[in-house]
Amino acid sequence: MKPALLQVRGLSKHFGGIVAVENVDLDLQQGMITALAGPNGAGKTTLFNLITGNLAADSGTVELEGRPVTGLAPHRIAQLGIARSFQDLRLFSRMSVRDNVLTAIEPAPWFWQPGGLAGARKRKQIVAEALERTGLADRAEARAVDLSYAETKFLSLARILATGSRIWLLDEPASGLDPSSRQRFITLLRDALQSGVTICLIEHNLDIMIELADRIAFLHQGRKLAEGEPDVILRDPELIAIYFGEPRG
Repeated sequence: MKPALLQVRGLSKHFGGIVAVENVDLDLQQGMITALAGPNGAGKTTLFNLITGNLAADSGTVELEGRPVTGLAPHRIAQLGIARSFQDLRLFSRMSVRDNVLTAIEPAPWFWQPGGLAGARKRKQIVAEALERTGLADRAEARAVDLSYAETKFLSLARILATGSRIWLLDEPASGLDPSSRQRFITLLRDALQSGVTICLIEHNLDIMIELADRIAFLHQGRKLAEGEPDVILRDPELIAIYFGEPRG
């Protein structure tokens, strides 16, 4: 087992009497893909929100290479190399594809960016490479609102790719993709893995989990019930019954 790049220990979050995440441990191993599986409402997206600082944990810790990141603001966690996508993508719909990616890597919120012309040229190059790798180079000037559904999915990935982050947290990144786009997505993730990226993804497509994931953590009602290799987790009859909402005898 490779060393854990990210360690989650005892992470919990309650909303009143609702248990969203309860005492979850999770290791993201360097250079591997971990999938979070489980039925709707299992706590998968909430776990992402806790790791990235979008929600404050009631208890537990998150460490990046042994450094505590629990309690840091989301932008500080992102600066440390943890990037994420959202189910609703959160694109700037009226901005161009190029500018959507550029906003993810500009180092300051004001108009005049540090680094001068050299910095601007470097950022332009990074954006161009991200668009090329995601198949969006010829759509650089199109507005996000004018993209196809699949193109918006790849634009979300292009923004993450441009940041150079070491950890990608992807929330249903392949949902709704046609077979051709799904294969492009799988190839992109495998290429990212080869470049040293560590990936955790929430995915409901069992075929994608089987094809991509090195490990699967199965969540239900905010708790991690099991973790292991895909062929073990996805052949467990009790877990499969929970996943599909079937009655258990």
